[in-house]
This record gives sequence, C-alpha cells and structure tokens, in this order.
Amino acid sequence: MDVTVKPHDGNISATASAAAAQGLQPFLHDAVVTLHAPSFVISRADGQVTGGADGFFHGDSRALARLTVAAAGIPLAPVSGGLQGADRAGFRAVFRGLGEVTEDPVVALHRRRSVVSGRLEETFEVTNSGAQPVRFRLTVEAATDLASMDRVKSGQHLDDIPAQATAGGLVWSRDGLTVRLLSTPVPDTLDATSGRLSYDIDLAPGRSWTILLACTAAQAEGDQFPAAPAEDVPWSTPVLRSADRRLDRWLQQSLADLDRLRLTDPLSAGTPAGRPDQFLAAGAPWYLTLFGRDALWAARMLLPLGTDLAAGTLRTLARRQGALADPTTEEQPGKILHEVRRSTQQFSDTLVLPPIYYGTIDATPLWIILLHDSWRWGLASQEVEQLLPHAEAALSWMREQSDVSGDGFLKYVDQTGRGLTNQGWKDHDDSIRHRDGRLAASPIALCEVQAYAYEAARGGAALLRAFGRPGADEWEDWAERLATRFRRRFWVQDSQGAYPAVALDRDGRPVDSVTSNIGHLLGIGMLNHEESALIAARLSAPDLDSGHGLRTLSSESGGFNPYGYHTGSIWPHDTAIAVHGLVRAGFSQAAASLAAGLLTASADFDARLPELFAGHGAQAGTRPAPYPASCRPQAWAAASAVLVVQAALGLETDVPGGTVTVTPTFADAYGPLTVTGLRAADGSLDVAIAADGTARVAAPAGISVIKANPE
Repeated sequence: MDVTVKPHDGNISATASAAAAQGLQPFLHDAVVTLHAPSFVISRADGQVTGGADGFFHGDSRALARLTVAAAGIPLAPVSGGLQGADRAGFRAVFRGLGEVTEDPVVALHRRRSVVSGRLEETFEVTNSGAQPVRFRLTVEAATDLASMDRVKSGQHLDDIPAQATAGGLVWSRDGLTVRLLSTPVPDTLDATSGRLSYDIDLAPGRSWTILLACTAAQAEGDQFPAAPAEDVPWSTPVLRSADRRLDRWLQQSLADLDRLRLTDPLSAGTPAGRPDQFLAAGAPWYLTLFGRDALWAARMLLPLGTDLAAGTLRTLARRQGALADPTTEEQPGKILHEVRRSTQQFSDTLVLPPIYYGTIDATPLWIILLHDSWRWGLASQEVEQLLPHAEAALSWMREQSDVSGDGFLKYVDQTGRGLTNQGWKDHDDSIRHRDGRLAASPIALCEVQAYAYEAARGGAALLRAFGRPGADEWEDWAERLATRFRRRFWVQDSQGAYPAVALDRDGRPVDSVTSNIGHLLGIGMLNHEESALIAARLSAPDLDSGHGLRTLSSESGGFNPYGYHTGSIWPHDTAIAVHGLVRAGFSQAAASLAAGLLTASADFDARLPELFAGHGAQAGTRPAPYPASCRPQAWAAASAVLVVQAALGLETDVPGGTVTVTPTFADAYGPLTVTGLRAADGSLDVAIAADGTARVAAPAGISVIKANPE
C-alpha cells in the first residue's frame, strides 16, 4: 500500500486531534471503527467523534469530522463501549450527579451506532432510573471539513466549513459532496453557525427519551466503487467448531469484517453475469478502495470459500490492465494496477500519486497466480478462458521486465520522482535495507517477487496447456532459468548459515538483511528441500518468530524498530503466507508455532487482527502492542484466518484433476475440529479432524478425496 513518508517521530501527542495539529499521521489504536464499505466511522472508545482521524467517511472523503454529545454543567462519564459487529457499535455513559440521592448513578446515556453505505445513524437514549424527575439540556455538536483522505492521513489540519440550517438539521456541501445531518425529533434549538443541536429534556422517573440522528453523504457523480448488495456475498460462510474457541471467534469476526469490506466494479454493469463483480477494499480507514496487490492476496486466501470473489477481483483488475506506456502513472502494457482513487493524492512534495497508479512490481504475477489457483479450486472453464488473453498479456509484461533489467530479474524503480520508492508489498521508503541498516538503492529486485514470477510462469504454463494455447513449454523453461539465476545470485551466508537476501540492489549486490520476505518463497517448487529447510529454520528463530507472528525484519538487523512499518513490525497476512508455505514445503512444526502466535495475538485484539502490530514479541510481554496508525479491519489481515485454517487442514485442491487432498498438519492443536461450508468445484466441502489428528472429509460429487498422513 502507499504510505505517508512523514516519520512518526518528535513529540507524540496522546490524542488524535493533537497529532493532527502537529502534522503527524493520526493514531488509531484506541479507536472504534465501524464500517460498511465505502463508508465507515472512526470514534474514540467512548463513542465521541472528536477530530484528528475521527469522523464519518464516505468514498475517500470525510463527511463528518465531529459528532459529540454533552449536557451543560453535568459530567458525562463513559462506562462501556465497543463493536457489536462490523457495522455496529454501542456506548454507555452516565450523567454524574444528575438525579442521584445515593452514590448510585441513575441517569444513563446509551449511544447506538450503525453504518451502511452513505448513511450513519446514531441513536441517543437517555434513561432515568431514579426516584425523582430530572431536567437538563442535551447538546449535540457537529462539524466537518469535508477533507480528502490523503489530507486526513497526513495529519493536515483543515478549517471547518460552514453549515446551512435545514428542517431538523444541518447541511454541508462542497465540490460535489453533500452531507445532511437530520434529527428526529427536531431539536429545540438549532444553531448552524456553531453546529449545535440542543434538546430540553424533562424526564420522569422510570422514563426514557430518544433521538435519532441520521447523516447521509452523497457524491454528485455517484460512488466510484459502490457498495456490494448485502444479500450477495461472493463466498460461502463456513462454520468452524474447535476445541480452541479463540480460533472459532477469529474466523467469525474476520468473515464479518470481510463482508463489510466488499465493493463492486461499476464497469461490470451490464455484463453477461447479470450482477456486478465484487472485490475487497484493502482496509479502513486509509485504504478503503481498490488495491491490486491487496485484493489479489485476499481473494486468494478466501479460495477455500469459493471462487466468485476471485473471479470478480480478476475481472475488475483485468478491465484496468495496462494498455500503454505512461511514465506519469507507471502504466505499462499488461501491467496490473496498484491503486485507484477518486483524485490525486498529495501526501508531500515528494509523494504525489495519480488517481490510477500502477507503481507495483508484484500485482501482475499475483494476478496470474490467482487465475491459476481459482481454476484449481473450480472456477468454471468458460470464465477462466475469457481471462486467458489478460494472462498472456501479464506474462508478456513479466518477460519484458526481466529483459529490460539485463540480469533476468523483475525490478522496480520510481520513474516519476514523486511515486513510491519501494513497490513491493513492503512499500515504505525505508523498508529495503542492508543488514547494517543502509537503505538499498533502486532499481531493486525483491526475493519474493522472483518467487511470484516463478509461480506465475508455471501456473500460466499449466493454464496455456490445459486450454490448448501455445507457449506452455516456453514458460516452464523461463521459470526454471529464473530459479537457477535466483539460486546463484540471491543466496548469502552469515554465522548461522545460508539464507536468501531480501533483494538485489542497483549494483546487483545482495541486500543481506534477514526478513520475513523469505517466507513467501516456500511451497511453490522454486527451492529444493535443503533450501526450504534453511528458510524454515530462519523463520523459526526468535529474531523473526516473535511469539506473536513473524517480524518483518530480524531483531538483530540494523534499523530494526518494533514500531517500524516494515522494519520490525508484524503483519498477520505475511505470517499466514509463511505458515501456508511451511506446510506445503513439509515443515508443519514451524508452521504451527507461527500460527499459534497469530492466534494468541488475535485474542488480544478482540479477534480483529489489525493490518500490522508492533514487533516487541512475547518475551517483552504477553500482549502485543499495537502499531498506532494501523488499519483495522484490513482485508488480508482478516483473510489470514482462512489461510491458517487451510494450512492446519493441509487442504489442497485440483478440481481439473478431480481431487481434494487433506493432510492434517497442526489441526490437532485445535482438535477435535469440524469445519463445514467450505467450497470446491462449486460444491460443499466439509472436514472433521478428530483429537488424534485423523480426518473425515465430505467432498462434492465427482471429487476424490486423498487423505495423506501428516509429516
């Protein structure tokens, strides 16, 4: 994802609003996020929306920046609050001293929130449980700056824009965005200048009083990526029952969040499918839009639940596949995009991204891999065949990139001078560094990108051969030559033995830091068993395996920072990819340790794993510390729960070959375990693992089940 390059240093404020005033990226770790893409709400833990990153957002714009409630002269004390699902939250508070005759509070406020696309509803219910009537004035204050998301993310302070009074509420409008806040009942006093809606409350004992505030946000030209129909979820929702309820809850919360991250492609309207293609927005708040890499990885992780999401993601990106060479957007023929926004994002003078930006090195091979894997999970042949021309264009782009580099590797460099310095998944400007902490110079060839290219070439060859198209042998040879070059150029050695460097730098020298990237190399056939064993040992060592997941950078490397975005933090999707790769490579014990760390972390984050969290590790404390500016929820972090379950089951499919393989690996750690509602070949797939690790599988008709013994 694109990141703001302003560092998180200096005097860090305790509040989001103070951070914004200093021009720092706002913190989110103590925020409550409710969402229904393309809308979401960020508030404090007490429910108040107070500025900073707080607000009601819709389509990359902030519709409301403040929405607070208070009573004149009466302290309002928060009692409890939090999520009640992905799109709902509730908060309770008491009015201290109001109507009290003993030490017990008697007048309480229950604030309930729900959000759907383009609409926020807040219900305020005041209840008097005391023995005497109470009278007071309740005031709701609302304001907005209608800021764009890049302004909010960069911590820029913008002045509020004036509101206009309307019947029962307020209206704000600018640049085609109109926001309406309406009250039922209408307020006793409405002051548009201050944004205050006031209510005179006279409440008898045992009685309640309620108002409903509804805020709507609409763009004149409509939503760039409209919300998906609530009833049309493009995957099966499995039911997991295990001996470890943390796993069950993690999967349940993840699927609820993923459901609310669904968006549709307006370019798919009127297609023969009869319904819009869907994909997953990357995450809230910063990335609630189409990101190529994120959407592809999330759809790939969810393949055990069906192929509809993958098909929609593939087609959405194929419609926007590069067709020409444009240096300003980094578009190239056959290339898959990085991200799409409504307008240009200007984070700083040196980071300005166009609305459609192609600055990614890995989305293109990942697109080919997803098409191949979707075919293996049962995507209809007709749908696969329609996408093969796009696959051939993507393969051609890979070959062109490796040819241009001169040494046969896929490389990136920011050609614009104002784009992303790094264009792999670790795309912060300081993420690729030598072991001594020096930053690597571009062009850069990432280790995992070469692995993706290898896997894409082999998967592309399988597709071409299966559908009678030319080039399969050529691409298999290309992949093997790449593997040979990789073995010769990337492997380095230290006192603990050999390992792959994270990258090659501008001069072709290995960037020798020890990183989590090497986990992406496993289980795809590019490495032999001895090489895979060396990587498994590295991933299991305490400098990478923190006890809560994989650190992105070894704690023994120069530049390690547990709060570093890609230089010591822990990313759940990164760890889950390594877990799956370790299982496929035959190292289930190492996979089990990493999966256990993620599961522990999930419980500490209330089953909603964030985009990333701090890499201090379990030895520093039983609970992981948050990365304060992390997205939560985030698509590939949530989808990681499905990939971990798949790895635990040792579940692999070959629908074209008519088989499903189940090799229970570390599933016995959660056993007995039953998961129903998985999908293969458009049919139901149910798996039960007994406490002793034996499996019982019910597969769709025509699919043979291979039950293999774990290592």
